[in-house]
Amino acid sequence: MFTLPSTLFHRGPMAAIIAACAAMALQVAHAQPAASWPTRPITLIMGFPAGSGVDVVARSIQEPLSQSLGQPIIIDYKSGAAGNIASEYVARAKADGYTLAFGTAATHGSNAALYKKLTFDVEADFVPVSPVLDVSNVLMVNPDIVPATTLKEFVALIKANPGKYNFASTGNGTGTHMAFAEFNARLGLTMTHVPYKGGPEALTSVVRGETCCVMSQVQTALPHYKAGKVRLLGVTTAKPVAAIPEVPTIASSGVPGAQGFDSSIWFGVFAPAGTDPAIVDKLNAAIAAVVQQPDIRSRFESQGNTLRIETPAQFKQTVHNNRIKWAEVIKAASIQLN
Repeated sequence: MFTLPSTLFHRGPMAAIIAACAAMALQVAHAQPAASWPTRPITLIMGFPAGSGVDVVARSIQEPLSQSLGQPIIIDYKSGAAGNIASEYVARAKADGYTLAFGTAATHGSNAALYKKLTFDVEADFVPVSPVLDVSNVLMVNPDIVPATTLKEFVALIKANPGKYNFASTGNGTGTHMAFAEFNARLGLTMTHVPYKGGPEALTSVVRGETCCVMSQVQTALPHYKAGKVRLLGVTTAKPVAAIPEVPTIASSGVPGAQGFDSSIWFGVFAPAGTDPAIVDKLNAAIAAVVQQPDIRSRFESQGNTLRIETPAQFKQTVHNNRIKWAEVIKAASIQLN
């Protein structure tokens, strides 16, 4: 490597001028990538199947975010292993702002406690860029298998038949799995978990009667509910959901153990660790502006979701708190996947 002679720095004012110019050039070199970013398409890595609730949200902001940033947003599906395949891919990607992850409270929270052999750290290997929204889950049941019309009746039925009923999820360690795990642990229920490869398969299993129930995202449960194929017994959020105001919260059911129950999950965007903070800030501002556009906000809320607007620093704290919470739930429920 070429090294400037040390004597150069002892030649008076001219040496100082040269050193200052070199420092300024270095600063400009570092600033230029962030100032000009993005100059080519951005790839958003999706860890869940096309058509899943996570995918629906990502695709809702795909085009307006592309317009805001002036470059195409390409969604690349790398589904499987509860989102871990996609997370590992992004954790190892170049930290230049062109490869991002669309993560969840599961991929960057509960997975850290569920999977002991992860090849990446859900916090250290990522920069939390921006949340998008909080997703409400709802207990959805097949009325032909579950005659219960209230949460109290459902709990009584399950307790009277421990181990008889199977609940579906969108995959081991996903938000729907964790919501049901917390529900069962709190209420003392014994049920068999049947994981599927994604939301469409899990919901179809309930509609067909292959499983009795699922903690589904409200947005994916709505079509089946409106068609009269399923019954909704309670939402997992602390407050009722505007899209289905007739469905009470689980917390308000009066069932022992249900008080205070709040198991909503968030979706958000992550970048590889080491990504330029200026790029992170620029992307955070763009996402916040997009999700607050009236038509997008209205669409999300009509699907039972709530916007979450946070700075990268605030989102980082949310991610950390989320990881701690789910670690406690997983320990209480004695869940271990590897």
